[in-house]
Amino acid sequence: MPVMILSGGVDSATLLWYLCSKGERVHTLTFNYGQRHSIEIEHAKIIVKEAKKRGFDVTHEIADISPISHLISSGALTGKEEVPHGFYTDERQKVTIVPNRNMIMLSIAAGYAVKLGETEVYYAAHRSDYAVYPDCRKEFVKALDAAIYLATLFTPVEVKAPFVDMTKAEVVSLGLKLKVPYELTWSCYEGGDRPCLKCGTCLERTEAFLMNGVKDPLLSDDEWENAVSEYKKYSERTI
Repeated sequence: MPVMILSGGVDSATLLWYLCSKGERVHTLTFNYGQRHSIEIEHAKIIVKEAKKRGFDVTHEIADISPISHLISSGALTGKEEVPHGFYTDERQKVTIVPNRNMIMLSIAAGYAVKLGETEVYYAAHRSDYAVYPDCRKEFVKALDAAIYLATLFTPVEVKAPFVDMTKAEVVSLGLKLKVPYELTWSCYEGGDRPCLKCGTCLERTEAFLMNGVKDPLLSDDEWENAVSEYKKYSERTI
């Protein structure tokens, strides 16, 4: 009965369905850390509701750590800088890093697991995020797993990232097989009512669905056409 971090996005929704498909009871944990795109929290709620409708055994807690957001406010997601448009391989995308975010969240999740008597904490880090986010890399997962094991030695908790060697396209491929309701997920960093289709996470999402030969179900036909157009435009710039 693991604890997992659920952001409301493609990757964590896939991880939830992956764990539930194994018959696991899953304790999901969503964080409000003062992010610009707080709309993802509402999508996390909707995803959990849908999981329960499908018969999955899921609990959901929202951890409001926004009172400490001033301590980690930096860059484009929690600070005052604009969200850059373009692929994650662009050096400018580093402004989307929230300092030490995954370590903070996973540490809280580990404490929550100890309280519940659980032994595993999951998050949906994957290989496509390596370029920008050090806390999504295998080295980080291995190091934090060891640190949290030592910190919880009398009631040991392990950190798991089963997608860490997978690209986002491979994560989506798995999710399509598991029938993940991607139309309920949210990825865009801009924080608007609809995806901007130009930020790093929007372009990564478009690429993942394109590589699987399917339309992103969150988007209308016109939006999908625009998303593909933006993806091709930024691809040409990168080349």
